[in-house]
Amino acid sequence: MSQLKVFNSYTRQKEVFKSIVDGHVGMYVCGPTVSGESHLGHARPYITFDIIYRYLMHLGNKVRYVRNITDAGHFEEEGREAEDKISKKAVIEKLEPMELVQKYTNLFHWAMLQFNNVEPNIEPTATGHIVEQLNMIEKIIEDGYAYVVNGSVYFDVKKYAETHEYGKLSGRKIDDLLETTRELEGQDEKRNKQDFALWKAAPPEHIMRWKSPWGEGFPGWHIECSAMATKYLGHEFDIHGGGMDLQFPHHESEIAQSTICNGHAPVRYWLHNNMITINGRKMGKSYNNQIMLTQMFSGDHPLLEKGYSPMTIRFFILQTHYRSTLDFGNEALLAAEKGLKRLWEAYETLQKLPATDNATPADAELDEKVKKLTGEFEEFMNDDFNTAKVLANMFELVPVINGIKDKHIAANAMSASTFALLKSSFKTYLEDILGMRSENETNNGKLDGVMQLVIDMRKEARGKKDYATSDKIRNQLLEMGIVLKDEKGGEMSYSFE
Repeated sequence: MSQLKVFNSYTRQKEVFKSIVDGHVGMYVCGPTVSGESHLGHARPYITFDIIYRYLMHLGNKVRYVRNITDAGHFEEEGREAEDKISKKAVIEKLEPMELVQKYTNLFHWAMLQFNNVEPNIEPTATGHIVEQLNMIEKIIEDGYAYVVNGSVYFDVKKYAETHEYGKLSGRKIDDLLETTRELEGQDEKRNKQDFALWKAAPPEHIMRWKSPWGEGFPGWHIECSAMATKYLGHEFDIHGGGMDLQFPHHESEIAQSTICNGHAPVRYWLHNNMITINGRKMGKSYNNQIMLTQMFSGDHPLLEKGYSPMTIRFFILQTHYRSTLDFGNEALLAAEKGLKRLWEAYETLQKLPATDNATPADAELDEKVKKLTGEFEEFMNDDFNTAKVLANMFELVPVINGIKDKHIAANAMSASTFALLKSSFKTYLEDILGMRSENETNNGKLDGVMQLVIDMRKEARGKKDYATSDKIRNQLLEMGIVLKDEKGGEMSYSFE
């Protein structure tokens, strides 16, 4: 049996995976910002780390999978003005911030269910861990790596870099950061341009605010993940995951904060999935090519020729290694849809084929080929979770399965043990590890109904130029079993952009 190797973004090389505690794995993955509906870019990381979670458990590990919900925070993104997306969107939609958060958290959970993703063991929220964040900030100040200005607290990156490798994960040099960091609002109170906010003083109009030793304010974006990961996984844990776009500044800042608080680096293995492009172009609001997940399912987007099922999207994502760029286009999605149909039909055929009892194969060459192709499933997954190669081998086995069904290949061509291996390996890897399931099981009518309601909601919102949802649509959702509650447990309206 080969050893599991993972590509560690921090060291930029494949390493044999060895958990801190044998048989136990702690994994933290950065979750969604629930200020709006989840888009296509959210599908890749959560499907990727669902596969990793499944495979680690398949290897016999007990895994604690923590994936947070970002429902508050000061978002200081590279090259953009700082903003709190939750507060900003709550004002636009005329909702209480926590009402907005609950609405889009529910929609995110629904989308993950369509993809057949296993739920994480713990799903903490930023607002539920303000105390832990305050404690962490106080420790960083006490150790001399943060300073207070006008009720805000900033991490001193320059001082940290004097004794630590700031920028190693993202490959950035501190001197370059000093030269290239843009002047953004509020930076005049920082000692250095590249310093980042741990806590921000809340202006009078700011909705979400908490008391702190430095005055009323709200937490920085980066500190929330450090606080929650430490609380649930300890001062050092095995895997931290997320998209490559989070390497800087988010994950770089997490490393700095946690290192000061805990006295050492927080994570053994940093795993990052690559980005999604659409027709060769990076996905983003400025390109007008962001596709929401509900739009992917319904086809209600000008870039889509039709809607694609959650299993087709999952299958398409798994056909490319998670560290490679993935380009979405109608031709590629149609090909994935066709390929999935062919593979799943062969799988269902295989499960129905009767077992043989011959100890010796009638076709030794075919027998060896099948054993080799199925044996490589594990080898490929142990090579940094290479789902693309696993699926390629499955497709090589499809003609064998169909040949037995059509009687072009004798039923006793393989030994009974090889046939049993083929049958069990297909089920284990296709269903249990890759997380695929029947299209009929996924789309039981409720998905189509929800998609039509989504289209109706968008039309209604565009027509009224606001985010109100009619009682009729809300009641239809409730009749379909989609029960939405606000933070007080009461019934909540539902709307889409």
